[in-house]
Formats: sequence, C-alpha cells, structure tokens
Amino acid sequence: MKVLIVFAHPEKQSFNHSLLQAAVKRLEENGDEVKVSDLYKMKWKPVIDEDDFLNHENGTRLKIAASSASAYTEKQLTADVVAEQEKLAWADTVILQFPLWWFSMPAILKGWVDRVFACGYAYGVGPHDETHYGYRYGEGVMEGKRAFCIVTTGGSADHYSTRGINGSIDDVLFTINHGILFYPGFTVLPPLVTYRTDSRREEVFENAKKAVIERMDNIATLEPIHYRRQNFGDYTIPQMTLKEGLEEPGQTHFDIHIKKD
Repeated sequence: MKVLIVFAHPEKQSFNHSLLQAAVKRLEENGDEVKVSDLYKMKWKPVIDEDDFLNHENGTRLKIAASSASAYTEKQLTADVVAEQEKLAWADTVILQFPLWWFSMPAILKGWVDRVFACGYAYGVGPHDETHYGYRYGEGVMEGKRAFCIVTTGGSADHYSTRGINGSIDDVLFTINHGILFYPGFTVLPPLVTYRTDSRREEVFENAKKAVIERMDNIATLEPIHYRRQNFGDYTIPQMTLKEGLEEPGQTHFDIHIKKD
C-alpha cells in the first residue's frame, strides 16, 4: 500500500505522536510505503485567503469557490497545496490523525482540507442534471482510495456512547467521515478512537498502540462504512433527500445514510 498520514498535533512527546510512530513503524515493517504530512512541523498555513490563488488580483472581491476553481484549472494554486494534492494522487490510503478538540479536528487540519480540497479538484466536479448531481458521495477524484481517522480524546467511551452526554462518536465524526472523506469519493473505514488519553494510565497507551498496529495490518481487508451513494437511486434529485421507506427499523438521524445489509 501507499499510505498518506495527515497528522495534526503540535507536541512530539504526545500520546498522539507516539501512536503515529507506531503506525509508521508497522506499515514500513509490512513493506508499505508511507508519507506523513506533519502539519505543525510543516508550519502549514491553515487559513484560506486571496494569497492561495496566484491568478487572483489582490484587492478585488474574493469568491472562494470560483477563485479556487480558476486557480486549479489554470495551475495557479500555491506550491504547498499542489504538493499535498500530489501526495493524495500517490496514495491509495489516507489517514487523518488528530486529537478531538471541541468535537472536531484541530483548526490546522481543517485548514488543510479547506485549501487542498480545491474546487474543480475535490468538489464542484461532474454533471449536474435531473439524474446526476455531481461526482460526490461515492464518486469523485478519491474513488478507489480508502480513508479513515485515528482519533484520540480525553473523554471516556461512555461519554461518546449512543446515550452519552457527548453524543455517539459516530455522530460526532459524521461530518468528517461522511462530509470530508466520503464526499470526494473515498471508501471510508470505521474510525479508530482511543478514549481517556489524559488518564496517564500505561495500559491505555499500550492498548491504543496494539489497536493501531492491528489496524495497520488490516487496512486492506477491513469492512468499510456502507454509506449510501448519492447518484445510485437512494436519493431524490435535485432535492438530495433520502427516498421514503429506505431507512431500516430503528434508524434515525445520521444512521439513515448508512445502508444496512
């Protein structure tokens, strides 16, 4: 495999960074190729602005999607963005690794998505007509590639259970798994989540390291999340709503977008 890990944690001595080292070591032991985009180490620019589009006339009105599409088409994106897009093209597996901060990814990682997933590249592609609403949610530039998140959080598993105060971890990560990864065509694997990382208990880290190693061994065979594909009959177009009667008994909220076997 060719694996790209996009890593977002500022501290080299962190729990998270130790898991990164374990993942890279195992992948290399297995003969896989690995590239790591360590965003803090790279001093990644997290804010999208007019400087991202080399063909934009500074001082004129900035329309992000239009400017992004123009710069992508005319090969006028900045070198750092192009380098990350080249890594994505190279990889067959992409891992987003981050601590859960305020129920989402760190801002630097969201900024990586904002800048790298350019219009015309990761979104805004494909025909939009009465039967097809663009290449997204199961189609797109990332089709055929696998992706998943490695996440650490200080809260307990109970807090992130279906009835937990924080909500189900699957619901918390839905906008990332479904909205960032599945949207441009990735086949999305279940996230690998470690809880109670601030407990200072050695067994928490050892169990997490073991789980990461096992995941690296099983990336190619692990069953993905079976999100419903957009343009294949489950949704009305152009309303983009799930057709009546397709949900399974007991399915609610985000669950209805997963096809049960």
